[in-house]
Amino acid sequence: MKNIIIGGAWPYANGSLHIGHVAALLPGDVLARYYRAKGDRVFYVSGSDCHGTPIVIRAAQENSSPTEISEKYHREFCDVFHALGFSYDLYAKTSDAEHKDFVRAFHEKIYRSPYAEERKVKGAYCPHCNKTLTDRLVVGLCPRCGEKTRGDQCDVCGEVLAADEVVDPRCADCGTAVVFRDSKQIFLRISALEQPLRAYLEAHPYWRRNAVAFTKRYLDEGLRDRAITRDLDWGIDVPKAGYEGKKIYIWAENVLGYLSCVSRLCQTRHIPFDEVYGRDADTRSYYVHGKDNIPFHTIILPSLILAHGGDIRLPDDIISSEHLTLEGKRISTSKNWAIWARDIAERYDPDAIRYFFIANGPEKRDADFSAREFRTQVNSELVGAWGNLVNRTLAFAVKYFDRELPHADIPEALRCEIRSLYDSVGEKIERGTLKDAIDEIFETVRRANKYYDTEQPWKTRNDDPGKCRETIGVCAYLILNLAVLLQPFLPFSSEKLLRWLGTSDEWKEQLLSEDFISENYGVLFHTVE
Repeated sequence: MKNIIIGGAWPYANGSLHIGHVAALLPGDVLARYYRAKGDRVFYVSGSDCHGTPIVIRAAQENSSPTEISEKYHREFCDVFHALGFSYDLYAKTSDAEHKDFVRAFHEKIYRSPYAEERKVKGAYCPHCNKTLTDRLVVGLCPRCGEKTRGDQCDVCGEVLAADEVVDPRCADCGTAVVFRDSKQIFLRISALEQPLRAYLEAHPYWRRNAVAFTKRYLDEGLRDRAITRDLDWGIDVPKAGYEGKKIYIWAENVLGYLSCVSRLCQTRHIPFDEVYGRDADTRSYYVHGKDNIPFHTIILPSLILAHGGDIRLPDDIISSEHLTLEGKRISTSKNWAIWARDIAERYDPDAIRYFFIANGPEKRDADFSAREFRTQVNSELVGAWGNLVNRTLAFAVKYFDRELPHADIPEALRCEIRSLYDSVGEKIERGTLKDAIDEIFETVRRANKYYDTEQPWKTRNDDPGKCRETIGVCAYLILNLAVLLQPFLPFSSEKLLRWLGTSDEWKEQLLSEDFISENYGVLFHTVE
């Protein structure tokens, strides 16, 4: 049994999820469901990022506390993910005591390594607001691309920044030019890890193109050391004497959430952590996120692991999506140009949402969402092709065979084809090419519909009853296996269909085991209006 770690990016608990988050994170659930169906031991984890300046800002805006704000959105995230079928083994919070304890112990070991160094830095301060500013509260121009930016990361070019690198730095609250004061912080010497990080990149040429390009750019431009502590009021305490009142910088603790969650699952399942996350463990790990988070998973997290001692497994697969736009324009929560995940989850069939974002999502290039395209695609493919095949086949058996499922003699050539389809779709899922995988399944759906039309069971019912039963039996066999193949992508409808047919979702060729369709049989999908 192989261990499979799947980590979905941790959304900031400072505002509602939008469809861009759903599109970027959905591949993680497909992977988890597929590997469970194969019989592997899955650790599918994520959580809400409850620390950081964005939450403090939102709390001030709503006259609330960071704890109340983060708890509010964490609950909303849990509801949305449940509604859309995300099957996390553990969805946690960075404010959980278990995560804090894990991070502090992890950092204590880093501080004893040659890759941690105490330095004096210039901390941003606003003389008008009379307060120390976090990087995110500093605005100005990006030193790399010249566009407007915050002091932590440029949204235009993706450059990871520090406040004192911003051109013309000003306070985000009042616009006053900031001044910089001396502050003692602990730095992670990322620059000293260039060679192992470069070797790490070269060992993973199959990563998605954007992950390879972003990581190579950071390496070629020269890695810079980063402070892993900050003068903050909200976050995880720094476990080092002399740093009272300071916190671990958010990017140096939230990416450790994957490890802390797996550690918690290992304790629950009575499995040694090293057996799952150890460097030489029989494990494959996936990290699923949007393109903006690439450097945090290919540079920052590996640097933290290497500085910790290198006995923990580095990420294997980087599943990094491109951007999702809305009606041709970039999603902007500040301009209220977004479709909120909770709204779309309440309005539409979850499998319709999942199908659209897998078949049309930003897997290899930027993708656009429009209500018209969503309606057209779902109605033509999910309802018109797959739903039609299921409904007319089962309805025929219910009406003319009194719910009996004919056991046809399935041609060996067709059985070989289906077994090959399991292998081919599985390989594509494991590589993270989910669009190609679902397209291949739907090509078989279309061919099955063509077979039904060609064989004309509505005619052979009277002219050749044996031929009619064979046609419906073959279609039932195809439907059964297509339901298993689609289960990682469309879990709600697939689980319903497998219950009707009385079989499991094990990832292998299935043969009909029941003689009758379940009495709770009904319509699989409804047209999207």
